[in-house]
Amino acid sequence: MQLTRLDIKGFKSFGDKTTIHFNDGVTAIVGPNGCGKSNVVDAIRWVLGEQSTKNLRSEKMENIIFNGTKSRKAAQLAEVSLSFDNTKNILPTSFSHVTITRKLYRSGESEYRLNDVQCRLKDITDLFLDTGIGSNSYAIIELRMVDEIINNKENSRRALFEESSGISKYKVRKKQTLNRLKDTELDLSRINDLLIEIEKNLKSLETQARKAERYYRIREEYKQSSLNLASLKLSQFQNGLSALQVKENAEKQLNTEHVQRIQQLEESLQLAKRALITEEKNLSLQQKELNQQKSKIQAYETVKKIKNE
Repeated sequence: MQLTRLDIKGFKSFGDKTTIHFNDGVTAIVGPNGCGKSNVVDAIRWVLGEQSTKNLRSEKMENIIFNGTKSRKAAQLAEVSLSFDNTKNILPTSFSHVTITRKLYRSGESEYRLNDVQCRLKDITDLFLDTGIGSNSYAIIELRMVDEIINNKENSRRALFEESSGISKYKVRKKQTLNRLKDTELDLSRINDLLIEIEKNLKSLETQARKAERYYRIREEYKQSSLNLASLKLSQFQNGLSALQVKENAEKQLNTEHVQRIQQLEESLQLAKRALITEEKNLSLQQKELNQQKSKIQAYETVKKIKNE
């Protein structure tokens, strides 16, 4: 396994995206004071999961984001990617090329990515466990750590030997297992408390259960009685409906007879109307003839009167 590439963008003094290639033969990064060498180490430590702002030489985590200059705006995101060649399968993964990425936004949100797939910090920690690579591993030794190792401050020398010999992996797993056991014991104590509380409430629950059983039984009886009542009412409604249908049929029959009678009367009325019209025509003709005769009589009387005179 070999470190092949480091990509830094928006982290501390690296406002622009900077890529450092670790090709064969690269053994050191040199430069004048203040050029950012320590920031490169901080970037590697940070992407490997460092959570302590003190180890990153910062007061708070937000300060690691590029804060801008007089001529440049402040960055909204700090992003560091670290790439490894895993052709020898030292890392427990099937990928021959492994890239881990960490991002931090000014809003406080952060995320980890493994080969551009979002993951947890624990996934990255477990991946590099027992490889000597980590935020606090012997692969990253600062100047102050040399003094701690020489002076054996807080058993730092022993921790270094344990990590290099592969013991630290088992100690981490032991710690995780002990934490799980502690959580399990807490859960068991909570379960015991719950059992005691349940036993106290058992009689009350039994009474409630009996009430519930009685309620369900009465509800079933009520349901059956409701069905019987509904069936009885339905039967009565059907009988009433049958009587109404018989009455309706009789009314329909009577209505039909009345309609036929009305039709007959209307036909008779039409015939009478026709006869009346004929009589009115005859009467009109007779009236016309009568008027003509009256006119003739009046004419004769006039002539007669003239003759008499």
